[in-house]
Amino acid sequence: MAQRDEKKITKREEDYSKWFHDIILQAKLADYAPVKGCMVIRPHGYAIWELIQKNLDDEFKKTGVQNGYFPLFIPEEYIEREKEHFAGFAPECAVVTEGGGSELTERLYVRPTSEMIIWSMYKKWIQSHRDLPLLMNQWCNVVRWEKRTRLFLRTSEFLWQEGHTAHANEEEARERTLQMIKVYRDFSEKVMAVPVYWGPKTDNEKFKGAIETLSIEAMMQDGKALQAGTSHYLGENFARAFDVQFQSKDGKLEYVQATSWGVSTRLIGSLIMSHSDDQGLILPPKLAPVEVVVVPIYRKDHEKAVVMEECQKIKETLGDGIRVHVDDREGYKPGYKFNEWELKGVPLRIEVGPKDLEKGQLCLAQRFGGSGKEFIPRDEAIASIPKRLESIQDQLFQRALDYRKSRTRVIDDLDEFRTFFTEEGGGFALCHWNGSGEVEKKLSDEFKTTIRCIPDDSFGLIEDGKCIYSGEPSSRRVVMALAY
Repeated sequence: MAQRDEKKITKREEDYSKWFHDIILQAKLADYAPVKGCMVIRPHGYAIWELIQKNLDDEFKKTGVQNGYFPLFIPEEYIEREKEHFAGFAPECAVVTEGGGSELTERLYVRPTSEMIIWSMYKKWIQSHRDLPLLMNQWCNVVRWEKRTRLFLRTSEFLWQEGHTAHANEEEARERTLQMIKVYRDFSEKVMAVPVYWGPKTDNEKFKGAIETLSIEAMMQDGKALQAGTSHYLGENFARAFDVQFQSKDGKLEYVQATSWGVSTRLIGSLIMSHSDDQGLILPPKLAPVEVVVVPIYRKDHEKAVVMEECQKIKETLGDGIRVHVDDREGYKPGYKFNEWELKGVPLRIEVGPKDLEKGQLCLAQRFGGSGKEFIPRDEAIASIPKRLESIQDQLFQRALDYRKSRTRVIDDLDEFRTFFTEEGGGFALCHWNGSGEVEKKLSDEFKTTIRCIPDDSFGLIEDGKCIYSGEPSSRRVVMALAY
């Protein structure tokens, strides 16, 4: 019989970073690649990414967005056209200087993002107001030559989606920018079960080349913030760089207005750090590649046929609406299988043995929110599964929300701010800020904190006060935190 690897997951309180990487490796989500700073996404991890893709892609298409694909390489000439935007990426770029055994006449940059190549094409496709809006997205890889990497959080190559839209006027473009950050917010909270603050970034933190950047900010179990998605209003910046003009209804030539927006495989990192425990991965059912695993238990050959028949019936009864897997592997003890599926975060396990068949019952065990093994009459157990999965999803969100509340504090005193981040472990500090980039930088230099976002009005943080650092007037609070 196969035995479980004796490696243990490091406890969160002992070493949070090692705990995170232990889960990734032992739950077989990813592994280190031969190329430094890159990762191999294993089938279990990629299946989660496919569910993320499917959920988001469906939402994008509801808003009129269509998918396309653009080249991996960007001519150096395009880089020169948009130096301000490119400045933030230049140190991280990979450059191709040779191809087919010959030196290239023009260097090619491996895309860190695709605005430049996309806008060169939009110039060809947009001539009239009738060509607008142009709403495109691509699912692809990008390369940013990071010096310090972490699986699923910061790797030299990663997978993402990047949406790029062109509009006839500023109002329409800003509406799209807001619409897409709301798509990300809803996805994070309703599918990932991860609550977020959302709103504009400060000028220091916004995307290079953007007029305004909106972000969603999640809290991980160590109290740090993770930027989980961004949406940018780009104004005319890229249109002017690539001379993308259209003839308006009035017959005038005008520059188009642009947006871009994206999320990446760091969402898997967010899932791990938001929900998991010292036993391994915990997945919300909506993103679990296997929502229900059925484990057959038998000792004698004559028991095998009837037990396996029941397992298949359970799978068929649950139907296509629930992702069910029957673990019929030979040579593995039931206990090994229980541990493995717990480590991989499967929300619900059903155990089927000869005694269960005799008694007309099933044994159910939840990965999260349960009370140990439950023995329930068969039909009742099967009927309860959709609601159980819904309950697990809701409980995970509520637990994450409660945790965020427990580590979020309204702070008006700089000494309290210092104690919060240097002695108490930190979290989200809701503080007044005078709007000065200089003050923002001083706080960052002294405490390593950043202003994660200026929360949307719906969070009720608009109120008069004094900047926590300068004492100058402030009209609203912002979210400050240590961040990944």
